[in-house]
Amino acid sequence: MRFLKKLVPNAYLALILVFIYLPIAILIIYSFNSLPKSFIWGGFTLDNYKSLFKGSDGSGILESLIETLKVAAIASVASTAFGVLSSLGLAYLNKKLQSFAMTMTYVPNVMPDLVTGISFMLLFSFLGVQKSEFTLIMSHIALCVPFAILSISPKIRQLDKSLTEAAMDLGATRFQTLRLVIIPEIMPGILSSLLLTFTLSIDDYLISNFNVDSSIQTLPMMIYSMAKLGVNPKMNALTTLMFGAVLILMVLSNLSSFKKAKPAGAKKK
Repeated sequence: MRFLKKLVPNAYLALILVFIYLPIAILIIYSFNSLPKSFIWGGFTLDNYKSLFKGSDGSGILESLIETLKVAAIASVASTAFGVLSSLGLAYLNKKLQSFAMTMTYVPNVMPDLVTGISFMLLFSFLGVQKSEFTLIMSHIALCVPFAILSISPKIRQLDKSLTEAAMDLGATRFQTLRLVIIPEIMPGILSSLLLTFTLSIDDYLISNFNVDSSIQTLPMMIYSMAKLGVNPKMNALTTLMFGAVLILMVLSNLSSFKKAKPAGAKKK
């Protein structure tokens, strides 16, 4: 019975992991397939990766990638900055107002992207703002801010208020206290917010589709248009590179957290 109790949860976990990661593994394997647009293995090649940076098709993908990374970088930094300021403001509200504000923050997180995309499209149309890179960035910032607040506010709540009071008693200004005391203490939440919002912005399709003109194509928009014509080996190669980049960032983030936790654990001993 003990064997079965251990076997069933482990087998269930293994099935879940296979279900999640098997499609990614297939994508990575076929990104090296020498037969284009085929699920028949024709041999190992790096041509799919080389073609990303060559020719008209490859340059189009590269331009979309650069545009997507630029928008995601701006959106993640701006939304994280707003998240820090908002979380600090929420920390000084009374419990009832704080609870109400946090509830309102949760609403955009559970709202379908379709509703958010159409809402911003109507807002920009009402204000007379033409669809452009500006509207794309603004809509992405609005999408990411609630997630930034949810990443940062727990670290703000864990912050010892006596640290800020001591810093100000010792002559630090509010800005110095923020820069030298608060920011270093909540840095794990800030890094988590940057990573989460950056990923959300790169992944977004619906909001981008409603709030940008035809002259600009983000990477998800290009991938969707390419997918209509069948499996494209360049698409497999590009998504493999993106998966690898995110995986490296996650590993580095976890290693950083582990190194910070290790000295703390050593001190307790």
